[in-house]
Amino acid sequence: MTLNTALAAASALVALAFGLNTADRWARRRRRHDLAWTVAMGLFAVAALSLWWAEARGWSTASFRMFFAFGAVINVPWLALGTVYLLAGTRIGDATARVLLVFSGFALGVVMMTPMSPVVSDELPKGADVFPALPRILAAVGSALPAIVIFAGATYSAIQVLRRRSPSMTTSARRIVSAPGRLALGNVLVALGSVVLSASGSLAGRLGEDTAFATTLFVGICVLFAGFLVASGSTVATRQSRAIVRDLIDEASLQRVA
Repeated sequence: MTLNTALAAASALVALAFGLNTADRWARRRRRHDLAWTVAMGLFAVAALSLWWAEARGWSTASFRMFFAFGAVINVPWLALGTVYLLAGTRIGDATARVLLVFSGFALGVVMMTPMSPVVSDELPKGADVFPALPRILAAVGSALPAIVIFAGATYSAIQVLRRRSPSMTTSARRIVSAPGRLALGNVLVALGSVVLSASGSLAGRLGEDTAFATTLFVGICVLFAGFLVASGSTVATRQSRAIVRDLIDEASLQRVA
């Protein structure tokens, strides 16, 4: 087993653990950002498994299509959708989700059906060498813009928390921060993870294309997962906090009556 193979397999396992965690939260709380992150982690796991298969068996047309579609085009937008739900609320998040569904279906069809040059190689091919312009444009849009949303959203949230304000942009997404230090640190880690995931190009010259992608995938997903775990439980939705207060008042009233 090579280093690249091990890193790709480890990335898939971390993404699976991340996705199971968010899926459990979605099942218990029905919050849309948890569902968006669950979808993103599922896509990430597929991309990591494609990279693992290619590193173990050699790159082929099928493995490169899978890695390109799920890793380079439609993965990061679903992760960014979770940020939109957290900061902008359900109405804007739902509108973004509908646009993202159309984009994901269109992009997946383009990447899977566009004629491409044969891929038979032990090294990661470049998109420019095998794909025409449209799939590469979709990859640029699907990677760059959502990464900016994630980084900017995490940075904005951390700054708001440090200013003792709610980390949201609309009243519908307002949350009460119960652990400001944890939330700020978690958002810093999320921003750092998004930077790491986009750093494969700068590392390629030193590590090589395959090792750069495998390394950034593994380190980036670990940092994102760490940020998620650190920030978990540090906020309470406004509705939920009101419900807790009502329950406490009702309980106190019952005790006085008793």
